[in-house]
Amino acid sequence: MTSRQPKRVFFLVPHGADAGLTSMTLGLVHALARDGIKAGFVKPIAQPTANSAGRELSCHFARQICSIDAPPAIPFAQARSMLRDGDLATLMEEVVRLAEEAQQDCDVLIVEGLVPDCDVETITRLNADMAGSLSAELLLVLSGAHRDARDIAECVRLVRRQYSPGGADVAGLLLNRSDACHALPALCDALQSNGCDIPLLGCVPFDEKLDAPRLLDVVSALDLRIDHAGLIEQARMRDTVVAARTVEKMADRLRPGTLVIAPGDRSDVILATALAMLRGVPLAGLLLTCGEPVSPGIQPLIQSACQAGLTILSTGCDTFDTSTRLAHLDRRVSAEDGERMQALVDFVAERLDTSALVRKIGEPREVRLPPPAFRHRLIESARRANKRIVLPEGDEPRTIQAAAICHEKGIARCVLIGEPDRIRQVAEAQGVTLPHDIEILAPRAVADRYVAPMVELRKSKGLTPAQAEELLEDSVVLGTMMLATAEVDGLVSGAVHTTANTIRPALQLIKTAPGASIVSSVFFMLMPDQVLVYGDCAVNPDPDAGQLADIAIQSADSARAFGLNPRVAMISYSTGSSGSGSDVEKVREATRIAREKRPDLLIDGPMQYDAASVESVGRQKAPGSEVAGRANVFVFPDLNTGNTTYKAVQRSAGVVSVGPMLQGLRKPVNDLSRGALVDDIVYTIALTAIQATA
Repeated sequence: MTSRQPKRVFFLVPHGADAGLTSMTLGLVHALARDGIKAGFVKPIAQPTANSAGRELSCHFARQICSIDAPPAIPFAQARSMLRDGDLATLMEEVVRLAEEAQQDCDVLIVEGLVPDCDVETITRLNADMAGSLSAELLLVLSGAHRDARDIAECVRLVRRQYSPGGADVAGLLLNRSDACHALPALCDALQSNGCDIPLLGCVPFDEKLDAPRLLDVVSALDLRIDHAGLIEQARMRDTVVAARTVEKMADRLRPGTLVIAPGDRSDVILATALAMLRGVPLAGLLLTCGEPVSPGIQPLIQSACQAGLTILSTGCDTFDTSTRLAHLDRRVSAEDGERMQALVDFVAERLDTSALVRKIGEPREVRLPPPAFRHRLIESARRANKRIVLPEGDEPRTIQAAAICHEKGIARCVLIGEPDRIRQVAEAQGVTLPHDIEILAPRAVADRYVAPMVELRKSKGLTPAQAEELLEDSVVLGTMMLATAEVDGLVSGAVHTTANTIRPALQLIKTAPGASIVSSVFFMLMPDQVLVYGDCAVNPDPDAGQLADIAIQSADSARAFGLNPRVAMISYSTGSSGSGSDVEKVREATRIAREKRPDLLIDGPMQYDAASVESVGRQKAPGSEVAGRANVFVFPDLNTGNTTYKAVQRSAGVVSVGPMLQGLRKPVNDLSRGALVDDIVYTIALTAIQATA
């Protein structure tokens, strides 16, 4: 059976080996998904550097990061042999077969070409033949580093001569590592004046943070010994400093991500490195050369730094040879470094303008909200909201990083509560540049003005001014009072505080919204191809039927507010009328109440999880249900079930979860997991800003 041809096929061809083709290609796939376009991906022929089985990094990361089941690539040696043997037609038939396999049920197919890192003539020929065989439009990927508009335009003309003599099939240009991103309109004008008439789809700057390999990969590449592991699992090498001079000459270079290189007998350097680590500077580590270990007399003095996570490596090579090898280190992303590739793909996607391609592709066959689209909408909606969000844990390192990101991207106007000197010290140690206009509030300088309003809010409980003063020493209480008095629009806490510490002041001072009988929570579960809403997984241990109905309604409304068309499944251990018992009866009654209160919502239950989520099971167990097999809002009967399920799905399937987002309060307050990553905090701030617009 002939497969349906996609509306468009785009072939990404690089000019030069430094274009960063894989991150640009997967960034484009990610950006299209953000726009609701389902893109297939294929790299038909593997790079010469791939192994003999055709294990290709781009295919590996397409599966891992973009959740695309990319077909395995043809090994380069096999392709080159077929080309030299005059069997090009058979090779191209296999290329077309792989493309057809990859394009199933997609709106567009993205094809990654070969990087000309060796045998340029063969690679250019293969790229041209693949693009022609697939009737693909070309997207040129080019490093803009140290190139002006005239150089870029000349590269475009060269590629047109090589791949498309008529010049009509080049659909766009993607610039990577460009020096001109800060002056994009001027660059576009200059390209036009130099005869480059194709759309510039993106201009991605160089970011040294994303060029930092894992320290583990450095150890492997240079065959180093690990004397003390420390935080080697998380460490990345952003820079190196060679201890060729006195300590005072190198002290200012002991920055986050720095690998210090010194002979083992340089006790002064070893002590300075240990002190920097103890001060909170997250160094990559200490590399001792010449085969000399740390002096026994020094070891007790650096023990605290080792306990704080300092990694100590060693090598038998001398300092010059070691620094030379590090300078020539291959900084390409390793197969094991999915974290860095994810960051690169996100970084690229944020800087691509896919509108020209979307117009070519046309409308997708069905409206989708995959995770990239959800995150994009989240950030864009938060930007439009322009809300002021208070962060009571202002001196917590992840919170500081998140606040800086939110400020830089315009997601929210964050207010950090904490001692200004301490916050700036932590930021400096983390390598974070705090914007000069970010707001920092010292608690002792502002707490007094909230005493009277707090006494008024809690007068029914007999709160005295002295008690209010004591309570306001808690930064979460202080932040909650700022929200209660409408000085801020929302609050995010929990990176170091418990859920109870975050929610209790909100219940006492903010109180529930009109008509809300309960405060509940939802998680947004970013599954590979869709976003699901889970409620309640964080707040209510054992809601009764009425409360469970309200949780279902709140969760459906939250889903709708964030772009989902809610189909609510009330989860239980049985489906329909197949089971009995008090637990299932509670869910059945909750379903009845929710339907009665909100007949406009699609709500069904009781329903088992597989009947709610798997279409074939849903048709069998609940025939005729509009929710079965298609649910996107899952309401669990109790906290034990909900919390266990969300964590099992999150950890077992490697799913990102955003939340918990609290529902039912008059004003938005949101809790963080104490293991939250910086991105988790950023998205929670965005959620809070959007909630504040409701």
